[in-house]
Amino acid sequence: MMPFFLFVLILVIAFLSVSIRVLKEYERGVIFRLGRVIKAKGPGLIILIPVIDRMVKVDLRTITLDVPPQDIITRDNVSVKVSAVVYFRVLDAVKAVVEVENFLFATSQLAQTTLRSVCGQAELDELLAERDQINAKIQESLDLDTEPWGVKVSKVEVKEIDLPDEMKRAMAKQAEAERERRSKIINAEGEFQAAARLAEAAKIINEAPAALQLRYLQTLREIAAENNSTTLFPLPIDMLLPFLQNRGGKME
Repeated sequence: MMPFFLFVLILVIAFLSVSIRVLKEYERGVIFRLGRVIKAKGPGLIILIPVIDRMVKVDLRTITLDVPPQDIITRDNVSVKVSAVVYFRVLDAVKAVVEVENFLFATSQLAQTTLRSVCGQAELDELLAERDQINAKIQESLDLDTEPWGVKVSKVEVKEIDLPDEMKRAMAKQAEAERERRSKIINAEGEFQAAARLAEAAKIINEAPAALQLRYLQTLREIAAENNSTTLFPLPIDMLLPFLQNRGGKME
């Protein structure tokens, strides 16, 4: 009697060890019964029929996929290397198991080809200045292609754009020329504004001749305040007026 009871106990333990599975909160188990999909179960305690049932676990957490650098030729024929990172998760565990052999590998390969395709349709300036739009295009294209697999691509970020050394030097020269152009424009605008102010000052001095004398005295005061060896001989303007008037009369 005792050996029979021990035999039954061993069978029960073996049955429970084979048939009982415990799934975490973020896991789902796709159940195959005699090769046919029953449904996805979990989380919690799952009971399988030995030999008849088979379970494939699927992780529903967001997966971070690092896309290695891809050699890309942009629309304006510039060769660059672009890397990115993709965030996606499984929404339908049954489709992720049945519709594609390995959804992680398939999504990785699709991300690489989509990155090359989208970046190859853009010019270099667009890749550098409009990165948000590039990210949105890649994310939209990936999400559309992975939807039949039950995979949702939530975000794509272009991580790095590696330019050739020749292109870096050319862009540095272009930036330097642009800064020089801006400095010349700013200098010209300053000269124009200064000339306009000088013209207004000349009109005011012409209307009030005493202002010129005051300006002359102020200049003498500024020069005298500095430590220099300049010698000045102030000469009243009124003493020169008769000579200037006579000269003007002769010229007439």
